Amino acid sequence: MNVYLNKFMVYFEIHRLSREGYSMRQISEELVINRRTVSKYLSLTEQGYELLLEQQSQRNKILLPYEDFVKNRLELFRDTPSAQMHDWLKEHFEDLPKVSPKTVFNFVSWIRRKHNLPLVKVPRQYQMVEELPYGKQAQVDFGEYTMRSSLGNRVKVFFFIMVLSRSRYKYVWFIDRYFTSLTAVEGHERAFAYFRGIPSEIVYDQDKVFMVSENRGDFILTDTFRSYMREQSFSLFFCRKADPETKGKVENVVGYVKRNFLYNRTYHNIDTLNDEVMGWMGRTANLLPHAVTKKEPFSEYLIEEAYLTPYTPCSSQTAVPDLYAVRKDNSVSYKGNFYSLPLGTYQGKGSQVALRTEGTDLVISQPEKPTEICRHRIPVGLTGQKIQNTDHKRDKAASLAQRVSNLAALFADPQKALRWIELIKKEKPRYVRDQLEMVEKAIQGIDPDSVDLTLTYCLENAIATASDFKAILDLQHIKHQEESNIRLLNPLSGKLPVNAHIQPQTSKISDYEDLINKESNN
Repeated sequence: MNVYLNKFMVYFEIHRLSREGYSMRQISEELVINRRTVSKYLSLTEQGYELLLEQQSQRNKILLPYEDFVKNRLELFRDTPSAQMHDWLKEHFEDLPKVSPKTVFNFVSWIRRKHNLPLVKVPRQYQMVEELPYGKQAQVDFGEYTMRSSLGNRVKVFFFIMVLSRSRYKYVWFIDRYFTSLTAVEGHERAFAYFRGIPSEIVYDQDKVFMVSENRGDFILTDTFRSYMREQSFSLFFCRKADPETKGKVENVVGYVKRNFLYNRTYHNIDTLNDEVMGWMGRTANLLPHAVTKKEPFSEYLIEEAYLTPYTPCSSQTAVPDLYAVRKDNSVSYKGNFYSLPLGTYQGKGSQVALRTEGTDLVISQPEKPTEICRHRIPVGLTGQKIQNTDHKRDKAASLAQRVSNLAALFADPQKALRWIELIKKEKPRYVRDQLEMVEKAIQGIDPDSVDLTLTYCLENAIATASDFKAILDLQHIKHQEESNIRLLNPLSGKLPVNAHIQPQTSKISDYEDLINKESNN
């Protein structure tokens, strides 16, 4: 259908909905077009709309001077996209007016219609492939799906699929977080246990959980997956990039799981979901005849099982955590998010840490040892986040005992301060450094008398938090300043100020009489 007829159909549909009583807002939502466009089309008669289309088709095109260039290029390269044509125009014509990519797209489309130069793509040629021998191959893929919980919340789940290529016998396993090399290995172990055997070859996408780099066909695997593959002794086949047809059997199963099992299913928890998918595989996925082979996958699996390599569970020693580079700001990037590390973790270029997941936690440890450095909660379904532990901001160069000693020395009575700090350590054992740092900042610039009075009050009343200490100290300091600005002229204690005992000098009356007589004689 050409563009002219398509626009007329939109015009007639708008008027039809208007006659049926739809408002302009409802028509706009129904046809997914702008409300002002609806208003404009409703105001035009059929003849007026036809005249408008003719005027639009005959209006001047800003890129018309470049028609020959675009036409020649399209004749040589029929599959040229408009974005590349836009770049060619800018490259060959310095005087090219500034236009939007949409304008170039419309102009290229107009030239294709005018000169009959439709977009031509060379179709990929496929050939029917013979069925592989029993036990020869399996295919692996991952999928994700957003479900609704019983409370109406949206929950994203992730699943691992392995299918035996000959029998089409399937295994599906769900988790509630993104897959890593370790969880991918666990998926293999579960699948091999379900199949009670291992095929000779497994086909994969070039996924980051399996490989680090393609390296021109010399695939560099992750440490975890390389050690696992060597122990279980199966060969690998990686598809080329953007070539899902190579493992079409498992690609079809991914869509099958989404449409037949997950669609409109309520999410309760991940264990329940895995129990439900096991039942689905037993009654539907592996029992109903396959659309291509016309045979039941389970019946075919009973034949294929004898050709699989007997399965022996993998030892836990092969599960080596993946190593990740430490960034200069003492953080590590994992699955699109950034996680903080303690100060000093970065020791120059080449610094690394080992990562593994435990439930919903990301555990960060030393690369050569199982010593845990820290752990963070993984934000499921979010990327671009900076997950930071406030404990990592502190300078831990000095030991805790040294910090306690240094703080106590700032008080008038260090022994009394040490007794109070012991109360803090009992009250806030996990935040002692934070508490000491707050107290140290609070007493800076405050007169020692106010600090000592505050310390005594806190010790007598078992107040063992830095925030309470600071609040009391601020009140004590304000009170001290107010008292220092008051002059006591008649204190209630009966004591006179020192200046009250000063006797002023007095003059004799005879001096004033002599002065007056002298003035009167003159």
